[in-house]
Amino acid sequence: MSGNSIGKEFVVTCFGESHGKCIGVVIDGCPTGLRISERDIQVELDRRVPNNSRVVSERKEEDKIDVMSGVFEGLTTGAPLCALVRNRFANSRDYDSLRFVPRPGHADYSAWVKCGGLGDYRGGGRFSGRATVSLVIAGAVAKKLLDIFGIKVLAYTIAVGKVRIGKTTSVKEILRRKFQNAVRCPDVEAAKRMERAVLEAKGEGDSLGGVVECLGLNVPAGLGEPFFDSLDADIAKMLFNVPAVKGVEFGAGFRSSEMKGSENNDEYLLRRRRIITKTNNAGGVLGGISSGMPVVVRAAIKPPSSIEKRQKSIDLAEMKETTIQVKGRHDACIVPKAVPVIESGIAIVLADHMIRAGRIPRVLREESLNGKNQERKKRA
Repeated sequence: MSGNSIGKEFVVTCFGESHGKCIGVVIDGCPTGLRISERDIQVELDRRVPNNSRVVSERKEEDKIDVMSGVFEGLTTGAPLCALVRNRFANSRDYDSLRFVPRPGHADYSAWVKCGGLGDYRGGGRFSGRATVSLVIAGAVAKKLLDIFGIKVLAYTIAVGKVRIGKTTSVKEILRRKFQNAVRCPDVEAAKRMERAVLEAKGEGDSLGGVVECLGLNVPAGLGEPFFDSLDADIAKMLFNVPAVKGVEFGAGFRSSEMKGSENNDEYLLRRRRIITKTNNAGGVLGGISSGMPVVVRAAIKPPSSIEKRQKSIDLAEMKETTIQVKGRHDACIVPKAVPVIESGIAIVLADHMIRAGRIPRVLREESLNGKNQERKKRA
């Protein structure tokens, strides 16, 4: 399999398996002079899994970051940045009985065909959600880079199962509340209902999916390389690489198919000599190029496939029908874990396009950063 890298200038290459020795990433093309520490990355990794909650799996990884190369005296050197976390709490015995019996909903069978039956089947191997640790590591670097230029990326849960967020939430409320509950939802009342729904499904030996929304704030107009490297196309590609993502929409998304043009069009306005739009049904992207309005993306997350209910499958060794009941430590809902992953993925794409557009220089010299900070203050 060769599809392990993404990006043109900020190139991210992932490696590792769920129950292997480690999960890691190599970033090629990160500008020289970015001030970053292992602590900066560790903060993002610690946010990946909600603590002390019955909503997520009992498998609690320490996920201690180890930066192997590309940083010297607190600054990126321009050399490939390699970082990894070691897998310390994998229990591979749970998967011995599943080696030749693909779990419904998982990539077991398609991966078995792709790899000729020789792939690492433990915990899903390369196809496990655990592989998203590498995206969170790279996303931490990308967010640190974007922050210098005033760009913020914020993801949060807006739906779990049939429970949806109940009200429009401000950016300030999202920042303050989204990590205050296990489902990463800034609507406190909706979060309580979401948690109850997950625990109810878990009690039935079942699982739930949901929807994560992400905002890209202060993204400048002009990012994107149509035709085939459009900004929204690259974001969609990144998100579909996240296990369990089954749908992606921008702005009004599928709802725009029900609108009239007069309803869907975003009319232009001039505010303080800045061009904005009255609405943002386009989700901040027009013709594959950022419009200067907030980038608004939503990702549909399917319910976890590892459930306790007995299901039909095939014994690939014997080539006969059988049944399967998945045991072990599994999530009843992975939407909360998807929040930081989707946030990281979109940050990676934005960082790549900022470099490609020449908005981020190859060397982050102090004088150039001061100039950018002055521009940010003027825009504010």
